[in-house]
Amino acid sequence: MKASLQRIANIVKVGLQAIARNKLRSALTMLGIIIGVACVIAMVAIASGASQSIQSQISALGTNFIMVFPGAVTQSGARIFTGQSTLTEDDAAAIKAECPSVAYVSAGARTAAQVVAGEFNWGTSIQGVDVDWPFIRAWNVEQGAFFTDSDVRAAAKVCVLGRTVADNLFPDGDAVGQYVRIKNVPFRVDGVLEKKGGSTMGQDQDDTVIAPYSTVMKRLLGTTKIAIIYVAARDENLVKQAQTEIEALLRQRHRIGPGQDSDFMMRSQEEMAAMAATSTRTLSILLGSVAAISLLVGGIGIMNIMLVSVTERTREIGIRLAIGAKGRHVLLQFLLEAIVLSVVGGAIGVVLGVASSKLIAASAGWPVQIGAGSVAIAFGFAALVGIFFGFYPARRAAALDPIEALRYE
Repeated sequence: MKASLQRIANIVKVGLQAIARNKLRSALTMLGIIIGVACVIAMVAIASGASQSIQSQISALGTNFIMVFPGAVTQSGARIFTGQSTLTEDDAAAIKAECPSVAYVSAGARTAAQVVAGEFNWGTSIQGVDVDWPFIRAWNVEQGAFFTDSDVRAAAKVCVLGRTVADNLFPDGDAVGQYVRIKNVPFRVDGVLEKKGGSTMGQDQDDTVIAPYSTVMKRLLGTTKIAIIYVAARDENLVKQAQTEIEALLRQRHRIGPGQDSDFMMRSQEEMAAMAATSTRTLSILLGSVAAISLLVGGIGIMNIMLVSVTERTREIGIRLAIGAKGRHVLLQFLLEAIVLSVVGGAIGVVLGVASSKLIAASAGWPVQIGAGSVAIAFGFAALVGIFFGFYPARRAAALDPIEALRYE
C-alpha cells in the first residue's frame, strides 16, 4: 500500500515537473480552456440575466393583464393585426359590465407627436386611456393626480406625463399645473407618473404622455374607433375565463357567426411570458453552443500539445519502461498532465468569466445573472475535456515499445 502511494506521488511529481518545464507552452495550451470556460459563464450569465429581466418586466404588468387588439385576420395559419380598428368605446364598456371575471377595463387610443412646453419640446408617444388604466398597469402617480371620469366624459384637455417627458419639458420639476401643447392643442398637466423603466423590447416606458382616450380620439386623431382595450382579470387564475368571456361577448356584439374568424385578437401576460421565455431559451442555446465550440477547440489544443509532448519524450518513456515502470503508470502520468492543464485553465476561466460578466453589467448596463450551476457545469466540462482529449495521447505513450523508444532520436 505504501509503495503504491509512493509510486502515485512520484507520478504526480514527474507530471507537474513536465508541465513546469514548458511554462509558455502550458500557458498557451490552457488558453483555449480559459477562453471557453469564460465564454460559457459570461454568455450564460447574460442570457439568464436577460431572461430574468424580461420576466420581471412582464410580471410588472400584472399577472392578470390582457390586451384586446382590433382588426385581426388569419393568414397562413397565424393571427395578425390588419391595422383596421373594429373596436368601439361601447365594446370596452360592455366588457366591464357583462364579463364577471373582469375587474378593470380601459379603452385605448395612441398617436405620436411633438410636445411643446415654453422653450422646450420633446417628441413622444401619446396614449389615450380611461381612469382604470393605472390599476391595470399597476402604475402610480408620483406628483399631482390622475385625471377623472368626468374628464374622460368631457374629453377634457388634461394629461399626465411620464417621468422622461416631465424631466425634458420641465427640468425644474414643476410640471403639475403647467400647460403643454400637443398638435397645437393646449393640455393642462395634472400629474407625473412614477418612474417605470424600460419595457421588454428595450423601450423607455416613461417616455409617454397619458391623456383621456376621448380627448385623444376627438382632438388629436379625429376618429371614433379605439386602438386597443386594456383589461385586468379579477384574479390571475381567472385570466383564461376572462378571455373566454371577452371573446364570446365581442363575437356576439360584432355579429360574427360560428366558424368565422374573430375580427380581434387577445394577448395575456401568460402568453407574453411564454413567448419571451421561448426567445430567451433560443438565445441561451445559441450562446451556449458558441461557448461549447470554444471549449471543444481548447480540448483539441490540449490533445495536440500532449501528442507533441509524447513525441518529444519518447526516450524518457522508453527509459522508464525499461527500468520497470508499467504502461498504466505512463498512461496515468500523461493523463494527469492533461487533467491538470484543463482544471487549472478551467479555474482561471471561471474567475475571468465572473469578472467579465460583472464588467459587462457595470459598463454596458446589461442585466447578468451568474449562477452556481453554470459555473459548476463549465468547470466540470473543462475537467472532462482534459480527460477525453488527454486519454488518446496518454494511451499512445503507454503503448510504446521500450526498445523502440530507446532507439528513438
